[in-house]
Amino acid sequence: MHIDVERCVRAVQSKDARFDGWFFTAVVTTGIYCRPSCPAVPPRPANMRFLPSAAACQQAGFRACKRCRPDTSPGSPEWNQRADLVARAMRLIADGVVDREGVPALAARLGYSTRQIERQLLAELGAGPLALARAQRAQTARLLIETTSLSMADIAFAAGFASVRTFNDTVREVFALAPTDLRARAPRTARGGTAGALTLRLPFRAPLNPDNLFGHLAATAVPGVEEWRDGAYRRTLRLPYGHGIVALSPRPDHIACRLTLGDLRDLTVATSRCRRMLDLDADPVAVDDQLRTDPVLAPLVGKAPGRRVPRTVDEAEFAVRAVLGQQVSTAAARTHAARLVTAHGEPVDDPEGGLTHLFPHPEALASADPEALAMPRSRRTTLTTLVRRLADGDIRLGPDSDRPETRAKLLSLPGFGPWTVDVIAMRALGDPDAFLPTDLGVRRAARELGLPSTPAALTARAAAWRPWRAYAVQYLWATDSHPINVLPA
Repeated sequence: MHIDVERCVRAVQSKDARFDGWFFTAVVTTGIYCRPSCPAVPPRPANMRFLPSAAACQQAGFRACKRCRPDTSPGSPEWNQRADLVARAMRLIADGVVDREGVPALAARLGYSTRQIERQLLAELGAGPLALARAQRAQTARLLIETTSLSMADIAFAAGFASVRTFNDTVREVFALAPTDLRARAPRTARGGTAGALTLRLPFRAPLNPDNLFGHLAATAVPGVEEWRDGAYRRTLRLPYGHGIVALSPRPDHIACRLTLGDLRDLTVATSRCRRMLDLDADPVAVDDQLRTDPVLAPLVGKAPGRRVPRTVDEAEFAVRAVLGQQVSTAAARTHAARLVTAHGEPVDDPEGGLTHLFPHPEALASADPEALAMPRSRRTTLTTLVRRLADGDIRLGPDSDRPETRAKLLSLPGFGPWTVDVIAMRALGDPDAFLPTDLGVRRAARELGLPSTPAALTARAAAWRPWRAYAVQYLWATDSHPINVLPA
């Protein structure tokens, strides 16, 4: 995107918020970088430089605009959409791997050398993994400075900086303000009063239709792990340094996020996983424009544009739940999952609601007595095989997953057919083109809309929806009156 200069200039001159996060505008006369929708008077095109990442802007010596706050823009939709090396690396960096384990661990998880990773990231993003992680730390630091009353030393530690001095130097360099000055500029009403409890605003590209997104999460919520309470979807989170509880509520221009963390070092990871679960970095305009080209889908898109794909904060958890949901109702799947949670989940305290456990880790399920699982023998075999392969690392589900390789491994498991693999690809692996032609709800909607209802014919018809077939599924499901399509009261 950033190499198409004419298109970037038009986006900046029209202050088009759809391109926020796609690229950044560096202004050579002022030394600042902005998001495309910055409300300031656009600079002359000759003074604009377009860069692919905030890290690249910082590397080039530009500081963040104090007015448009480019560090708070939605992320590029490419990193969740694409499945190549750079996209997988960006997902891992967002998940905090570089901060926790370093660049060599990032390269090892991707199966490439450190030099290869650095070369590809530099070529596409203008910055290497350390610079990208540094930019993320700066964003986290600013968030904590402006929204909490934590000491600066605690913020430096929580944001992942090695020292308070490095924290101070980075904040001054990126934002042209000392940390104390950043806090002085922030509204006092925005600050949380206690360590570990944070209230954040998660931005997204408009439009966003919350009905199926929150409706699906609420209708399939596993008791003890998830709940809908007081207008918010709440759930427990298993995080690298501990656990957390998040409450997410839809607002007209953002998602309200309240995080309670056992360890503030988990803030970046928790935020990233919540964004991924709600598909907040998607480009709904591109998706809907493509689906509108089909005369059957066009009215559905026109009626409720901006549908997202409800995903997950824990890929292994979702794979287990997909097996539990094979050929049973939503209510039965929730019951099966709740039994596993009660028997094998880790207890947590939730003073604000009814959450009681973390979803069981694959290792805990792998050591469980198979005979104690209340399900048909064939599905029991499917579940025990899956959790064993997850526990021993033979199948890895996460931001770094190689989608084609993971699909092939899942298909090789007993009891794994196309529906199970595709629903995991859609909601756990984040494949925007995953399709469910055998799904009962999809086939019912296809029949009512006059589309082919047999899997082969429907797949052929859906070729025109690529690469957004996962979003087409959301529009097809929305034709039903199932609770997954209704925003809870």
